[in-house]
Order: sequence, then C-alpha cells, then structure tokens
Amino acid sequence: MRIALLSYRSKPHCGGQGVYVRHLSRELVALGHEVEVFSGQPYPELDEGVRLTKVPSLDLYREPDPFRMVWPWEFRDLVDAQEFAIMCSAGFPEPRTFGKRVRRVLAGRLDDFDVAHDNQVLAHGIAGLERLGLPVLTTLHHPITFDRRVDLAAATTWRKRLTVRRWYGFLRMQGRVARRARLVLVPSESSKRDAAKDFRIDPARMQVVPLGVDDCFVPPTQPRVPGRIVAMASADAPMKGIATLLEAFAKLRTERDVELLLVTRPTPGGRTEQLIEQLGIGDHVSFVHGISDAELVEVMGSAELACVPSLYEGFSLPTAELMACETPLVASRAGAIPEVVGPDGRCADLVPPGDVGELTRAIADLLDDPERRARMGREGRERVQQLFSWRAVAESTAAAYERVVAEFRQAQPPSRREIADR
Repeated sequence: MRIALLSYRSKPHCGGQGVYVRHLSRELVALGHEVEVFSGQPYPELDEGVRLTKVPSLDLYREPDPFRMVWPWEFRDLVDAQEFAIMCSAGFPEPRTFGKRVRRVLAGRLDDFDVAHDNQVLAHGIAGLERLGLPVLTTLHHPITFDRRVDLAAATTWRKRLTVRRWYGFLRMQGRVARRARLVLVPSESSKRDAAKDFRIDPARMQVVPLGVDDCFVPPTQPRVPGRIVAMASADAPMKGIATLLEAFAKLRTERDVELLLVTRPTPGGRTEQLIEQLGIGDHVSFVHGISDAELVEVMGSAELACVPSLYEGFSLPTAELMACETPLVASRAGAIPEVVGPDGRCADLVPPGDVGELTRAIADLLDDPERRARMGREGRERVQQLFSWRAVAESTAAAYERVVAEFRQAQPPSRREIADR
C-alpha cells in the first residue's frame, strides 16, 4: 500500500509526534508498504526506505527564538500571512496552516497514494482530501482539550485565561474534523473515552492501537547513580506535573542526598525555573534536551528510579521506554498511565496526580527498597516486551488502512464505465 503520513511537526526525540512518525513509518516499510512522510518543522529523523517531503511553515516556534518576528521577504503566500497573524493574536496556527499547505501539495499527487494518515493534525485541509479522492485515516494521541483545562486552571489572571483560550482556538476545528473522521486510531482506552466525551466522536469509529517501544531501550550496562531521579517532560507545561515533582523533591532533599535530572528544555524565566529558585534546589536539579536515542537510553538507565508526575497522558511513551530500561517507576494514576504499567503495582507505584505528599512518600519508600526496585524493573521490562511492539502497531495500522480504503471505495458513486458494465 502507498501511504502518505502527515504530521504538522515531528520533533525527533522529544514529544510523541516525531517518535510515532519515525517508528511507525519504519515498520510499515519493513512490512512491504511504501511510506512518504509530509511534515512541517521540526522535521523528523526517518529510517532508510522512508521518504520525506518537507512542507515548510514559517517555523514561528523554533528554538532558540520562539514567537519570532518575520521579515517581509519571508512571506510566500496568504497561508504564511495567516500563520503569522494568528500567532500575533496569541493563537496557535500550525495545524490549520499545515492542513492547507499539505492539501495543496497532495492535490497534484493523488494518484501516488492509496491512503493519507493524519497524525493528530485534524485540519480542514486534510479532511478535504477525501473530496479530492484520497481516503484519510486519523491518529488522535489524546484530545488536547485536557491540556486546555489544565492550562486554564493554572492561569492566575483574566488576561492569562484569555490568552490560553485564544491559544487553544484550534480545538474547535479539531473537534469538527474528528467528528467527521472515517476512522480514528487512539493509543489507549483512556484516550478513547476522552475523545468520545470531549470531541463527541462515535466510539464505533475509534480503534485502540497501543504504541510501541524501540529495541534500543535496554537495561543499563553501568551501575546506576545513587540517589538519581529522572523525569521526562516533552514540554515545560503544567500538564506534565513537574511542579508537583519539584515540591516533592525539595522535601526529599531535606533528609536525603538525591539529585533530579529532568529531560526537558525549560522555558527561560518560566514557571519551572522560578519554582526551582523559590525552593532553593537549583544546585541539585539539572536539565538535558536535544539528545539522541542512545544518549536518552543512557540517561534512563542511569537513575535509581524515574518519576512520571503527569496530570494526564494519552499513552505516555516515556513510561514504557523507562520500563524497557528496567528503571523502577513512581507515576501518576492519570489518563492511560495505569494501562501502560498495569493495574497490580508490580511495574510501578501509582499515586494521585498533583499530590505532593503521596509522591514524596512513594519515592522515599522505593529509594529505601533496592530489592523491590530491581524486581519492579525486571517485571516492567517483561511487560513491555510482551505488549508494546512497533511491529504490532504497524500491522494493526496497516489493517486499519485496508478497512478505510475499502469503506471509502464502497461509498463512492459508480463511474459511467461501471454502470455500463452492469
């Protein structure tokens, strides 16, 4: 099958979209399919046999100068102008404008593909591909409505709340597109329930396909660093629960020699940096970001335990990757995390999201029990090997493509030739 895989941004090593694009495309090619990725910046890292077509935006959120100004000669068309105007009015334009750009690119290449796979863009432009004759399947990692609720709760003034509402204005479009989607793949039962509730998607048009873990995530060959706690956060945002972890870590520092390594890029002068300074733990908290998979595996395997303090996760791929590295976990009982680690507590200690006291006690108890840490690490890796394979993801996704293409063809009106043949 010839597949166009569409992703408005595909950051290679941090955040789920780029990781999903890379590993799914590789395994689809290994199954014999042809895959071409269409992506805006940041572009993904792709494996041999997967083609990349760049669909450049103005890259308004690039590092190290996000929300940058744009010189007049950078504007290529009205879509660029719309993208800049939405950013200047505090909105997030990328899904909408990527949809318009990729529709324009694919309109001239419809005969090159059997199906288009939308990786959580949910834009009118991509939905419109079906009117041009190309069936579309959608992956929804989780409805961003939850992020919006968390950010609104964290906004302390009416101005900030107004800004948050404006930023998430693209959700109206995503909800309308999701409700009309032919088939929506979700990574967990939790995401399926939330998509049905928040986006009002018919559950019969959703299919759960869990994510996979790459084979490079393996147990460490070097001793773990005593007292080191690792936490992953694809974004310096309230939903990732980093504030809860920092407060718990500050309490632990009063009686223990521990260090915290955060895999994220903090917003300069943002909430995380401010809280670290307020708590007086700056000498014991460090950050790492922009690292390769091999370096990430080394970081995950260097810790005595890891913490996933998120207030919500649609799947939490870093949780499964940490389990593959045999790193014991303390995690929030939030979103799909209990589905990933299992309900019996053998692979992770689960605590209520946002509860500093429970998180502090759980980390302390696990630090004091090396035998349980070792046992938890082994059972976590066994669970990942049994349940979370990118090959299985690709096989299930390819079967979904076949279903979508068949349904699309069945729904098309017969051609004149077909009528004559009858």
